[in-house]
Amino acid sequence: MRNLIGTVILFFHGLAVVFGQTQIEVAPPENIRSVVFQGTNNAAQFPLVQLGEKMTLTFDDLYADEADYYYRIIHCNYDWTPSNLIKNQYLDGLDNQRIIQYDNSLASLQPYTAYRLELPNRFTGFRLSGNYILKIYDNKDQLVFSRRFIIYKNAVGVGGVAKRPRDFDMINTGQRIEFTVNAGDFDLVNPLQEVKVSILQNSNFNTAKHHISPQFISGSQLLYKYEKETSFEGGNEYLNMDTKDIRTATNTVAGVELKNRYHHYLYTNEIRRDKIYTYFPDINGDFRVRLGEGVQNDQNSEADYSFVHFSLDYEPWLGLQDIYVYGKFNNYELLEENKLEFNADNNTLETTLFLKQGFYNFKYVIRNPDGSIDYNAISGNHWETENEYLVLVYYRNFGDMYDSVIGMANISSVNISN
Repeated sequence: MRNLIGTVILFFHGLAVVFGQTQIEVAPPENIRSVVFQGTNNAAQFPLVQLGEKMTLTFDDLYADEADYYYRIIHCNYDWTPSNLIKNQYLDGLDNQRIIQYDNSLASLQPYTAYRLELPNRFTGFRLSGNYILKIYDNKDQLVFSRRFIIYKNAVGVGGVAKRPRDFDMINTGQRIEFTVNAGDFDLVNPLQEVKVSILQNSNFNTAKHHISPQFISGSQLLYKYEKETSFEGGNEYLNMDTKDIRTATNTVAGVELKNRYHHYLYTNEIRRDKIYTYFPDINGDFRVRLGEGVQNDQNSEADYSFVHFSLDYEPWLGLQDIYVYGKFNNYELLEENKLEFNADNNTLETTLFLKQGFYNFKYVIRNPDGSIDYNAISGNHWETENEYLVLVYYRNFGDMYDSVIGMANISSVNISN
């Protein structure tokens, strides 16, 4: 009997450990490509929507066999651990539904099935704001990939500006975010305990700042005027490549070759770490699937795929470090396929990626031996760089079982000031 009780205790302890784990975004297998998850604001790189607003997930399966995929949704706390809520507390309806919208590719060398999921839909709606994880499963109940999304409500006002850091070490390379949360009629009894803030640069969770408490409280206003706690490296504008005209070279594509699939050979990129800052428009690391000018067909199922050949000038200071092509096209993952290899014949670092027609931002980053990432050693680091910052305000009242998102603000560094 004691052994049975002990086994039961261990079982529930194991469940507690599993359900308390931080929910990370799982990368898809090699047959799943072009994952795009957006809300009503197409400029955002992940869905940030108000309750009731639409968001759309699209992805391609290169096996092109019209496989069945299912979705499940988990509500999370501020730290992305699962909340203690049960499904019917945060969902209006049911999840674990099959994705029923899909099309097979047309007139493309690479066959694929293009899937589309809209949320909320007639099966699944949302009751609460907060952090969420969307998980996609196959018909064998195996997790295929997952993505974050956030639902918010405008209960408080949030506004801020980007400024140059006063810290001498970052004055020429950093950007600092100052902002204010105006609670208005929203009752904050103990904001130091109830309110948490996260800041994302260019919607990238890898470099986000978390657990930022108010620095000052003035009436119903929470003031955040930190120096280091809200400072980011400015980085540099992203590089770009455009394959929308799949048969034609462009200012970023040196040549196009047709074999069993299209091959796009990009111009070799130079290391920009010692270059002065030069502004040119980018989409802050994101990508857009699109076809040539004047094409009115469904781009999601009409666009083709090609092998895109990236190359970077090699310099001796790089040594044998691990260097990757980095961007939203693979959700900022450092995977073996986007790792560069040295080509002694032309003294460049190279890799080839299989990408859908479109416009892509990318940069080159270094993974250090300790696992940390140097995002700007190759690209350069400038305070003038145009970046977008997202401020998210979370709230948990005493006795609540979850963290709600009560406000947000988008802050651009275009008009950064001293």
